Amino acid sequence: MSAASPTGFEPPVYPYERLAGARAAAEQLDGGIVDLSIGTPCDPPPAAVVDALSSSGAERGYPMSVGSARYREAAAGWMARRLGVEIPATDVYACVGTKEFVATLPQWLKLRTPDRDTVLYPAVSYPTYEMGATLAGCRAVAVPMDDRGGLDLAAIAAQDASRALVLWVNTPGNPAGQVEDLAAAAAWGRSHGVPVCSDECYVEFTWAGPPRTILQHGADGVIALHSVSKRSNLAGLRAGFYAGDPALVHYLGEVRKHVGMLVPGPVQAAAAVALDDDAHVDEQRERYFDRLERFREILAKLDVFVSLPAGGFYLWAEVDDAWAFTDRLAREGGALVSPGEFYGPAGAGHVRVALVQPMERLELVAQRLGLS
Repeated sequence: MSAASPTGFEPPVYPYERLAGARAAAEQLDGGIVDLSIGTPCDPPPAAVVDALSSSGAERGYPMSVGSARYREAAAGWMARRLGVEIPATDVYACVGTKEFVATLPQWLKLRTPDRDTVLYPAVSYPTYEMGATLAGCRAVAVPMDDRGGLDLAAIAAQDASRALVLWVNTPGNPAGQVEDLAAAAAWGRSHGVPVCSDECYVEFTWAGPPRTILQHGADGVIALHSVSKRSNLAGLRAGFYAGDPALVHYLGEVRKHVGMLVPGPVQAAAAVALDDDAHVDEQRERYFDRLERFREILAKLDVFVSLPAGGFYLWAEVDDAWAFTDRLAREGGALVSPGEFYGPAGAGHVRVALVQPMERLELVAQRLGLS
């Protein structure tokens, strides 16, 4: 008697695992791989942050799920200084990095609003928005992008809006680097009774004008999501926070207490130090902008022409065959990039280049390609 076929959920292959062949080819070159596929910071965090991590004495007890007063005050102070919004520290809650928040939000909102079942997210975006809906047993509905690369809110069907648990906005966007019209997003959410969650983890690296947050348009019905991973080269700490509508923030905080979502005490102490300091971020901005400009020149010599993004540290380049181009860069230049289909079907025909490696590694790629 044959075994029954599984009918439950089977997780898809994690996108970056599909790069194993290109990765192996790049690793064979003298000097090794130059990994530009994942946005993992490589530059050092401030020494004071590392010192705080090892000297807080907070490792002995359980940390508060919502975050320590020190951490929440540091986050509120950062938003006031850098984004010009005054949010009470009591309306700022900690999260374990931001990816877990993105992935788990739909299930918490579904419990709160069981008659709704749809997650709206950008058609070209970080894949966890869609996966969070899938893991919660919800409908994932991609919102088309308009001619400027932002969300086409007018394209959201009325039946999808009426079923929506949340509208995700990501600005500056990953992978394309667009800056969204956050006033329009907030207004759309309020007019349809749909919470809007704005993922703003790249906000410190806004190149087109000043940094923006959805909270500049009021807190009613919206949440802004932030992280120290990108701004402070602290992805390994897993420290983020969310702020906004007090009712939403407090509801999520209470649910997450029961799940045991706790940012470790020493991590909170270190992240607070990072949030208090802006000088290291200004230095990092210069590094990323210089790398964007240099690799844009390298791509142009390969007849791939791309504009600088409005924000973020990725180049989103249109190519004829993304997988063939990825393979060529890996085999000839030792650089690993990401095919655009990782960020949704609408991203096909593009590659994303994460400028996280130091300039000397980028110059090594140019040298290997005969372009230096």
